[in-house]
Amino acid sequence: MCRKEASPVPRPKKCRRVCDYPQTLTFLPEDHKNREQAVILTVDEYETIRLIDKEGLSQEQCGDFMQVARTTVQQIYAGARKKLADVLVDGLPLRIEGGDYQLCSGDSQGCGCTNCYKQKFNQQHAKPKGEHIMRIAVTYENGEIFQHFGHTEQFKIYDVEDGKIISSEIVDAGGSGHGALAGVLSALKVDALICGGIGGGARMALSDVGIRLYGGVSGNADAAAEALAAGELDFNPNVRCDHHDHHGEGHSCGFHGCGHHSCD
Repeated sequence: MCRKEASPVPRPKKCRRVCDYPQTLTFLPEDHKNREQAVILTVDEYETIRLIDKEGLSQEQCGDFMQVARTTVQQIYAGARKKLADVLVDGLPLRIEGGDYQLCSGDSQGCGCTNCYKQKFNQQHAKPKGEHIMRIAVTYENGEIFQHFGHTEQFKIYDVEDGKIISSEIVDAGGSGHGALAGVLSALKVDALICGGIGGGARMALSDVGIRLYGGVSGNADAAAEALAAGELDFNPNVRCDHHDHHGEGHSCGFHGCGHHSCD
């Protein structure tokens, strides 16, 4: 009598470590005719291109930095090169988003970044974060909420415990681009961001690193942080960085009421 082998349980997909989030998330051909047919390059595919083609690493070295096997790097890299060929040959738009990855916080050993800005942030702002601390970042300028996330030069960082702000500091964003700002906030161990306008790519970058977004907010930065800490902040969940011609209906939500995405 033949014995039927039990189907093997699929191994969980391991997140690939990404050291450097892309600063530009969308590339468009000059004529824009094929905008709806955008090619999606995942963030982990982007990272193989950055490490192998830009930094000149071998596939084995790339695998060490991304914490995956060389054969996995081969598959990711081949897929990424094919997508780039489609973009260049067929004149298609390119968007960088999604993937199975975890953004390096800059405090791990063997980080693959050259002049890693996250390591610098960790060294300059290595403030411990307790288990029950909520850390809020606000785009900041002269006491007010700066209205364009991608152009902010400073964040004000607040630590909250039991619904009250217990400390705050102003941090220089370091001239990072839209996408890289998500890496800055991740390195600072931020849980939530309060801002004015924000583009779709930056929204996705924040979601990918598990940072809750409270957009469409204006006025005094301290007052907004206090309102969020108390669960009383009015914000617009659908805000876009389009010079704020329309904000839509506001929304009130406490920190613990909104979900987020993270890669486990």
